[in-house]
Amino acid sequence: MSLKPLLDAAPAIPVHAFAAMAAFGLGVVQLAAPKGTLPHRTLGWIWVALMAVVAISSLWIHEIRLVGPWSPIHLLSIWVPAMLVVAVMAARRHNVRRHKITMLWLFGGALIIAGLFTFMPGRIMHTVVFGS
Repeated sequence: MSLKPLLDAAPAIPVHAFAAMAAFGLGVVQLAAPKGTLPHRTLGWIWVALMAVVAISSLWIHEIRLVGPWSPIHLLSIWVPAMLVVAVMAARRHNVRRHKITMLWLFGGALIIAGLFTFMPGRIMHTVVFGS
């Protein structure tokens, strides 16, 4: 395992990857920890900020080009910020069910499922973890 391929990539890629890894780790903590507490709310805001960085930084990543510089994965770049707003508004309105469902979809879809695709052969994270 070597971080060299990630650190040698265009600047948006390591920003995106490190924010995603931090969001994944913090998300696991959030899922396991008690809900509705001050630490949950504080860490939740940090998680929202990390996810915003993940989504926004992805707009500068064009490794896969299917429609001009874009690929279907860039739809997440639009979906994630919109769902972050939905999740935060639900929490502020004490709609725990909507907040929970939205956050779980964000964690599962934008971090786990999309994250697994980064480990496909030929991708930078595959090289980082498995070598050439």
